[in-house]
Amino acid sequence: MRPSLRCFQSFDHHVARQKGISFIGLGRMGSEMAFNLFSKRIAEVNDSHFVVCDAFQQNAVSFCTNFKEQFPGAKVSIAQSPQEAVLASEVVVTMLPSSPQVKEVYSQANGIIPALKQLSPAQSTLCIDSTTLDVDVARSVALDVIETGAQMVDAPVSGGVTGAKAGTLSFLVGGKEYAFKTASPILAHMGKRIIYCGPSGAGLAAKICNNMVLGVEQIVIAEAMLLGQRLGLDPAVLAGVINSSTGACWSSSVNNPVPGALPEASPPCERDYDGGFATALMLKDMGLATDVGKSSGSPLPLGEAAETIYKHILEKEPELSRKDFSSVYRYLRKVAEGGKSLRLGEVSS
Repeated sequence: MRPSLRCFQSFDHHVARQKGISFIGLGRMGSEMAFNLFSKRIAEVNDSHFVVCDAFQQNAVSFCTNFKEQFPGAKVSIAQSPQEAVLASEVVVTMLPSSPQVKEVYSQANGIIPALKQLSPAQSTLCIDSTTLDVDVARSVALDVIETGAQMVDAPVSGGVTGAKAGTLSFLVGGKEYAFKTASPILAHMGKRIIYCGPSGAGLAAKICNNMVLGVEQIVIAEAMLLGQRLGLDPAVLAGVINSSTGACWSSSVNNPVPGALPEASPPCERDYDGGFATALMLKDMGLATDVGKSSGSPLPLGEAAETIYKHILEKEPELSRKDFSSVYRYLRKVAEGGKSLRLGEVSS
């Protein structure tokens, strides 16, 4: 019989807080990150207590069930609110969709910041936010957290769902240096590279710039792979040329959008573009880049063009929103097979 929600709810906040780690946000990335964090922490501190929290309680139940099946002696509880998660743990990791959810989880009445104000001393608490969100929102939330006496870092990730599952993520960290040093051992359980980028918001700034490059690259790789095939090239041959030449990039060598182009690998295109970085999330990240580009006065002609293309694709084929963003290739192929063109001016109109 599958455990009910009640099976995981009971815990003593005071006792659990001594060595507890709470993880809020169990989506495709968060669930894999939490699994690695908890499983490696068990090997390090045998009597660790873990707490999970998600807007969809079934996600938390499913996570606990799966984790306890593989680690029968593990102490895993479900918090009913972010506030409860903070009262249970000295380390709180959040992995949320975007800015609105971060503001809600941290600042709402039963959120993290009100909970921190209840604690004495709050300085024993470390908050790690791995969400990719607006830099100004992240800095504002961090300031409110730090004012309670707690520590906080922004630590967005690079590596996607595959990297989250394998524990090979790269963390781009912003915050005070002592907070970075405190967070590093926790992050090391979920990733291989931990890069200090500077003060609060710097990790997000680096992530937004990186993802803008990625979003642009994935489109041009889709274009090149489609063009090459229409010129008679075998996709595996073309991918081999690109990957060993000046066009080499992750979007081709790891996330190539054409089935069969990477015979020794299994990118999302081999699974009908399932299981990767959702196109809707890439559109969100491109929007973050273009917004901050406008506010900072930095011209982003290619970034803006890529954002327009992703937006157009999702308007035409909404079902691609949850597919890997390399599915841009699938849309371009469909346009080509229909004998149509896709020009930026037409997309923008």
